[in-house]
Amino acid sequence: MFDKLDGIEERHGKLEKLLSDPDVLKDRKAFEQYAREHSELSAIVNAYREQKQILEDIEGSKELLKDDDPDIKEMAKEDLNSLQEQYGALENEIKGLLMPKDPNDGKNVIVEIRAGTGGEEAGLFAGDLFRMYARFAETSGWKIDILSQHQTGVGGFKEVIALFNGKNVYSRMKYESGTHRVQRVPTTEAQGRIHTSAVTVAVLPEAEEVDVDIEPSEIKVDFYRATGPGGQSVNTTDSAVRLTHIPTSLVVTCQDEKSQHKNKAKAMKVLRARLMDQIQAEQDAEISKQRRSQVGTGDRSQRIRTYNFPQGRLTDHRIGLTLYKLESILQGDITELIDSCATHFQAVALQEAEVGKASGATLDNS
Repeated sequence: MFDKLDGIEERHGKLEKLLSDPDVLKDRKAFEQYAREHSELSAIVNAYREQKQILEDIEGSKELLKDDDPDIKEMAKEDLNSLQEQYGALENEIKGLLMPKDPNDGKNVIVEIRAGTGGEEAGLFAGDLFRMYARFAETSGWKIDILSQHQTGVGGFKEVIALFNGKNVYSRMKYESGTHRVQRVPTTEAQGRIHTSAVTVAVLPEAEEVDVDIEPSEIKVDFYRATGPGGQSVNTTDSAVRLTHIPTSLVVTCQDEKSQHKNKAKAMKVLRARLMDQIQAEQDAEISKQRRSQVGTGDRSQRIRTYNFPQGRLTDHRIGLTLYKLESILQGDITELIDSCATHFQAVALQEAEVGKASGATLDNS
C-alpha cells in the first residue's frame, strides 16, 4: 500500500506544479480538471503524511523505552499506545479514501417522496419529510426545483418529486432511500391513539442524455388538461404531459408548469433518472443478490427509519442508531444521521473488500 501512496503523493506534487503553470492557467478546462484531481488526492496525501509523521514518532517512543529513567520509560509507553491507536485509525481512513468512489456521488439527485399506508396521515408526513429535506438542502447550499407534486386536501402530499442541485448531493442523500415509518397521534384522533403510517423515499442520481440513450420512437407523449386537488381546473390549456417509455412501460407525468415544453422537459428528467436507476439495479443484481454498496439491500420497501413522535425519538434500523431530538431533525438537522450512515456503510464496504482480498489470496494459493 505504501508504494501506491508514494505514487499518489508524487502525482499530487506534479498537480501542484501544473496548477501554477501559466499555460494551464490559460486553459480553463485543463485547470478545472487538474484542480478537481488535486482536491480528490489532497485528503489521501494529508492523511498519508500524518501517518508517516506518526510512524516516526512511534520509532522515537520505542527508542525512549530503552532509557534507564523509569519515568521516561512510562511516558514513552503511554505515548506509544496513543500513537499506535492514531496510526491504526489513519490506516483505516486511508483505506476508505483509496476505495473506488461511487461514480454518482458528485451528481444532483431527483428525490421522490410518496405517501404509503396511513391515508391522510401518511400524506401529512410526506409533507414533513419534504420540508425536512428542503431545510437540509438550504443549509447545505443546494437549490431545489419541484418537478411534480400531487397535494392532499389537508396540506400534505400524495407524491412530490424534486430535483436537488448542488455539490456532491447524491453522496449525502443516497442513504435516504427506503420506507420511513411514523408513529404519532393524528390531529383528527379524538381518543388519543397512536397511528402508524409509512412514506417511501427514492433518491435517484440525475441522469444526463449521455447516461441514458432514449430514442424518440420509444416514447409515447400525451398532453392533457392539468387539474388541482378536488378536480379544480388550474389550467385552461392541455399543458400537462404524460410520457410512457414503451420498452419498459414506465410512466411519468408532470403538470406543474403552464408550458407543455417545460412540463415535458421536467418529465424527461424524471424518466431518465428512473431508467438509469432500473439499469443500475439490474447490474447490481447480477453482481450480488444484496446491493450492499447501496443502503441496506437497496429495496425501497425496506423500513429504514421510525419517527416516534410521542417519545421524540428517531431510530435508524439499518445502523442501530437512536436519537432523541426528533423536532430538530424534522427542522432539517440530519447531518448526524447522514454522517453516521456514511461511516457505517463505508466500514461495511471496507470489511467486504478485506474479505474479498482474503478470498482471492486463498484461491491464488490453492
